[in-house]
Amino acid sequence: MTPPRPAPRTKAVLALVLLALLGAACIGAGQWQLRRAHEREALLAAIEAGRRAPARVLDAQHRDGPDWHPASARGRWLNPFTVLLDNRNLKGLPGLWVATPLELQGSPGTAVLVLRGWVARPLPPAALPDLSAAAGPVEVHGTLLHRVPRLFDLGSLTGRPDAALPAPFPPADGQPPRLQNLPLDTLAAATDLDLLPVVLQQAPTRDAGLVQDWPGPSTQAGQNYNYALQWFSFAAIALVAAGITAWRILRRRPLPPHA
Repeated sequence: MTPPRPAPRTKAVLALVLLALLGAACIGAGQWQLRRAHEREALLAAIEAGRRAPARVLDAQHRDGPDWHPASARGRWLNPFTVLLDNRNLKGLPGLWVATPLELQGSPGTAVLVLRGWVARPLPPAALPDLSAAAGPVEVHGTLLHRVPRLFDLGSLTGRPDAALPAPFPPADGQPPRLQNLPLDTLAAATDLDLLPVVLQQAPTRDAGLVQDWPGPSTQAGQNYNYALQWFSFAAIALVAAGITAWRILRRRPLPPHA
C-alpha cells in the first residue's frame, strides 16, 4: 500500500510556515547589514575627527588617548625587543610589519610599542635586511591605536593563539621572532617593560627602508546598505508569497461531511 499523501490544505500550511520563516530570516539579515553600515559610518566619523584633532605627546604621565588621534613620543629604540608581524600584505605583496618598543625619554622601563613600517618578505635563501632602528634619542610621530591590528588565526579557535614569544626573549641568535598577532600584555610580560596601553602607528619617515603605508579599516557603508536592500527585497517576496498562500487557505473551505 502506498502511504497516504498529505492533504492539499496541509501542504499549503507547511508552505505558509516556511515562507514566514524565510521572510523573518531575510529581515534579520537586512537589519544586521544596517547595523554594520551604522558601525562603519561611526568609525569613519571617529577617524576623520581624530585626524583633525591636535597631536598628543605621550610620556609617563600622558599614557593614553583616543584611537586615530595623531601623537608623538620621544625616547630611544629598544632594538633587541623587535617583533615581526607575519602575513601583512601591501598592495598584494607578501610582507611583514616591524614592531619595536620605544623607551620613553626620562622614564626608564616605560615604553610605547611602535609599528615602524612594512618590509617585503624575502624569498629563500635571501634574508631580511638589517631592520635595526637608529640609535640615540629620537622623536616618533604617528597615529594612536589601542592594539595592534589583528589577523584571524586558527589558534584562536583551538585555544592556542599564535601570540607566544620565544623564551628567553630576546632570543640568543638575535633574530626577531615572527608572530601573526601581538597583544600588548604578551609583549609586556616577555620584556618586563611598563608598556603604554596604546600603539603608535608611525607616520611616513626614513626608518631602515621600511614603508609606512598602513591599510585602514573598511568604512564603505554603501555596500552594507546595498546588501540590506537585497535582503529586505527577498523578505518582501517571501512575505507576499506567504500572504497569497494564507489567502488561498482561508478561501478554500472544507467540504461538508455528506459530500
